[in-house]
Order: sequence, then C-alpha cells, then structure tokens
Amino acid sequence: MSESNATDSNQSEPTAAAPAPLDPGPRRHDLIVIGGGPGGYVAAIRAAQLGLDTACVDASAQLGGTCLRVGCIPSKALLESSERYEEARGSLADHGVVVGEISLDLAKMMKRKERIVTTLTRGIDGLFRKNNVARYHGRGRFDSTSADGHVVIVEGQGEPVRLVAAKVIIATGSVAAGLPGVEFDVDRVGTSTEALAWDSVPGELVVIGAGAIGLELGSVWRRLGARVTVLEYLDRVLPGMDDELAALALKLLKKQGLKFQFGARVEGVKVADGRCTVAIAGAASISCDRVLVAVGRRPTTDGLGLDAIGLSTDARGHVLVDSRFETAVAGVHAIGDVIAGPMLAHKAEEDGVACVETIVTGHGHVDYDLVPMVVYTEPEVASVGQTEAALVGAGRAFRKGSFAFAGNGRARSLGAIAGFVKILADAQTDRVIGVHLIGPRVSELVAEVAAAMAFGASSEDLARTCHAHPTLAEVIKEAALAVDGRAIHG
Repeated sequence: MSESNATDSNQSEPTAAAPAPLDPGPRRHDLIVIGGGPGGYVAAIRAAQLGLDTACVDASAQLGGTCLRVGCIPSKALLESSERYEEARGSLADHGVVVGEISLDLAKMMKRKERIVTTLTRGIDGLFRKNNVARYHGRGRFDSTSADGHVVIVEGQGEPVRLVAAKVIIATGSVAAGLPGVEFDVDRVGTSTEALAWDSVPGELVVIGAGAIGLELGSVWRRLGARVTVLEYLDRVLPGMDDELAALALKLLKKQGLKFQFGARVEGVKVADGRCTVAIAGAASISCDRVLVAVGRRPTTDGLGLDAIGLSTDARGHVLVDSRFETAVAGVHAIGDVIAGPMLAHKAEEDGVACVETIVTGHGHVDYDLVPMVVYTEPEVASVGQTEAALVGAGRAFRKGSFAFAGNGRARSLGAIAGFVKILADAQTDRVIGVHLIGPRVSELVAEVAAAMAFGASSEDLARTCHAHPTLAEVIKEAALAVDGRAIHG
C-alpha cells in the first residue's frame, strides 16, 4: 500500500458507532403465575410464603380477576343494595319501621359497589408487597421453553418484558360464553360485566340462562324496578343443583315477580331504535330494553401462546392436567377455570394452594366432592356433596332428613321463613354425603356442613353437636335429627 493511499484511507475512516445497549436478558424467577384472579393471586402468595421467588402477571390494572372486578364481589354488592332498597319499599313496615318516600340513586349504588371493589383490589396489592410477590402489569404469553426454563413475554405496558422460570402456573380464568346468533353490543345486549354497570334501570329485561348468574342479576334489576323474563333452554332453573331446591327456588322467584320461559332456544337478538327483539325457536319473539346473556363461561386461553410450548386444549377449551395440576409440558401447571371442574372462585383458590404445595412439598389436595355451590338470590341456595337424584341414579342407599326454616325461632325473628335444610346420609354408615339448603343466609351455614363432611361426620354427629339458640344453624341440627326420625321441633 502506498503512503498516499494510507493517508487517504485514514481520512475516510468513519467514526465508530456508539455501542448498542446490553441486553439485560430475561428476569428470572422460581415461579411465574399467569393470571391475578382468585386462583392466581392466592397461588402467588402461597408460593412466596413457601420461599419461592414468585412473579404474577395480569393484564388488568386491578388484581382480583373476574370475581373481584366484574363478578362475585360487585354482584354481591348490588344484591345487598337492591335488597335494602326493596326492604325499605315494603317489608320494613312489618317491623314497625315507617319510612317516607323512597327513591333510587342508582349512580350512588354503583359508586358504593366500585368502592368495595377498589378497596379489595388494593388489598391484594398490599398482600403482594407484604409477601414480596413481583407483579407485572400486562398480558402474558409463552414464548419458548427449554432446559433453561419457560420464557413468558409480558406485553401491553411499554416495552415487552421477558421472564423466565422453571415453573409456570396458568391461572387465566374464564370469560362469559357467547350464544350463536347473538352479538354483544355493550349497551343493549351484554354479559354480566355490562349488567353490573348499567346506568339506568331497564324497563324490560330479558335474561338468557337460568343459572346462578342469570338469577342473581335478574333479581337485582327486578328489585330496582325492571320487568324481568328469564329464558332457559332446559326445563328447570339451577342445573346441577338438587331438584327439590331448584323447584322451591323457582316458586319463590316467580312469587317475587320474575317470569320464566323454559324450553326456549334463542335464535338471535336484533337491536333497533333502542329496543331489542329476542327471537325464540317455535315461539313468539320478545321485545325488551336490554338483554343479559348468562349461558355459562369458557376458559380463557386465547393469546396465551400455548402452541409455542407444544400445549393444546381439549374440545371445551380446558387445559388438561394430571392429579398434580401439571400439563403435558413439564413444569407448566394450570388451575381454576382453565381446567375441568366447577368454575367457582373458591375452587380456584383451593387449586392454587394445592398446586403450589405440590410443587414445593410434593403434597397437595382438593376434595372436589366437597366444593360448596351457592346462589345469592333471595332466599339463598347452597349445596355440597351428592344430590338425591345422583344417589338414586347410582343405586346408593341413603336416608334423608329435612327441616324447614319456618320452625326456627331466629328465622321467624328475621322475617325469613321460606326454605329448608335437607341432609342425605349413607344408609349403612350414616356418613353425611350431601346437604342442600335454601333459606336465609345459607351461604354461611353451608360452611358448617362442608367442614363436618370433610372430617367424615355422620348425621348423628351433627345431631349431637350443641348449637347456640336461637340461631339459623339449629335448622342443620334438626335436619340431622330428622334423618333418624326424631326432630324435636318438626
């Protein structure tokens, strides 16, 4: 090379570019929980308690999932408020309480509901801080899996964040199921999410589905002044619950003003000029102001990136797991509504604890035969264990005892005497195998029998247990006595 050429070369050499920022790599944890609902946040807290470096990923700004934000908690707040409103308009007079003109401030009622939700969601934030759970706000999806761990990408809040952990729990919950021919438009046709936030009382409301959600929210809006018609494809309300409970619940709900149409197959809903027209196969269409679709829920796995790790779902959208909550991909577990079983918040919580304890200690258990079911109508309906129809179908011999709340002093004092408790006991062992309740505050009473059944109690055990007087729980004691034909007050 000539000197001149060398000089030219030095003069034309470009300035060195600034070094690219170093890739910090994924943030490492022992466990990543995707989903911050009842199953997910409880699993995360329990994992942290057991010493795991735990992260929880959730797309919502508020933790708590559907249950806390737009499900269990807000619906119970509105149920309570609407009951108070109806009581003020009518039954308070029976107690000698005379009130003046009653009016509804729906906006204030909704603000109360939101305050309750906000308080509880902030409480979960506090629990995460207390237990050193790392929270990531964004939508989590699987990116890859290797011997190094499972990589989860968190998107939706600024730059994507890469996480990696040896263990991942899918706890993404469920969403309201749709209905063929029915399109949601948020304002007039919606799910329970929309029905929990309407800013006015519909004059006429059609509820599609006579399960717990439909009956609860139908009751709320009926109390606030709506004319409610419930359409159900089956020939009964509350599918899966005891036939006798369902029959009495239907009778009482009709008495309260709800209308029912069974065998109704909804073919579509049209909205025009602020009115809805519900088309029913083989029957006249129904015109109404709003439509609530409450036909169940489906697992939430869309956008989760399951294919990236070679995981699929079954025909119903469930993630398949073994008895240890582990999927076909080692180290990836699933709990709650995304796996088979009742879609209930308390079941998801039990799943979460059992899953984490299995991961850490090798042992975890949920007795799915003893998951209580509750419907918060008026009166409340609750059930745990086997139904009478299931026992008859299985050919299992049993004895039963029932006692009505009408014979209970506390129920009389409350002015809430509708309903009964029914106890089913094995004919040979007397072990309690099913308890079904309809009446005042049975959502609380069912815990006693669930605990008793968990310890293998007999009806005689319940009958011999001293219950405080006067209490509603005495109805459980009397029903247990009735199994042996010796109820005292009936």
